[in-house]
Amino acid sequence: MLPYLIHILVLLIAFLYASVGFGGATGYLAAMSFFSVSPQVMATAALTLNIMVAGISFSSFYRAGHLRRDLLWPFLVTSVPAAFFGGYFKISDQIYAILLYAVLTYVAFRMLFEKMQPSDDIQNLRPVPPLLAMAIGLGIGLLSGVVGIGGGIFLSPLILLAHWGTSKQASAVAAAFIALNSVSGLVGRMIGGTFLLDWFGLSLIPFGLVGALLGSYWGAHRLSIPGLRRVLGFVMIFAVANFWWNLYR
Repeated sequence: MLPYLIHILVLLIAFLYASVGFGGATGYLAAMSFFSVSPQVMATAALTLNIMVAGISFSSFYRAGHLRRDLLWPFLVTSVPAAFFGGYFKISDQIYAILLYAVLTYVAFRMLFEKMQPSDDIQNLRPVPPLLAMAIGLGIGLLSGVVGIGGGIFLSPLILLAHWGTSKQASAVAAAFIALNSVSGLVGRMIGGTFLLDWFGLSLIPFGLVGALLGSYWGAHRLSIPGLRRVLGFVMIFAVANFWWNLYR
């Protein structure tokens, strides 16, 4: 691989994901999968970048007035403790890889084929069923902690499909959800002994910071870029296809 190629990818991923309120963990994990990076470093670096990128993204959406607390807390109350236990559990590298690439497969197809034109008609919004939201938060939080993501990539489309919030509200909620779940998952890894962040992981942070600052402003005040989503989707498709091919050949 070319020197610093992964750093450029991280900058682009942070820009893209921050523009829609995501932290970008799935993108960082896909990029790192092309390199010889251990699962512990991958998950720790992705969660660290997630906290920074989603935090910056949330700040922009919050200042723009898009946060609905009543839409956030039912998911958050179960997802945060679940993410902690997911990060605390130790699993084999093979199980981690299968879970990771199952998530990346889902995300890749979303990136390529989903039409990002959700309705923002506030007249058709529905109330969030608290018990259902808590169950959803529990499942997403646990998976997020194990794999090393924030879970917003799953929560945001659910909010839009169920008409619980507008696209901007979903982005604001997803950003807060991701940042807090990532903190919880990272603490779980620290206590469980799977926290590992080397100089390689640390070197990615400035690039993620620049991408997040630009992307969060763009997303909160302008529109996201569908073309960049397609490019990232193709990168992920290549990564997951290579993994599944090597696993089953």
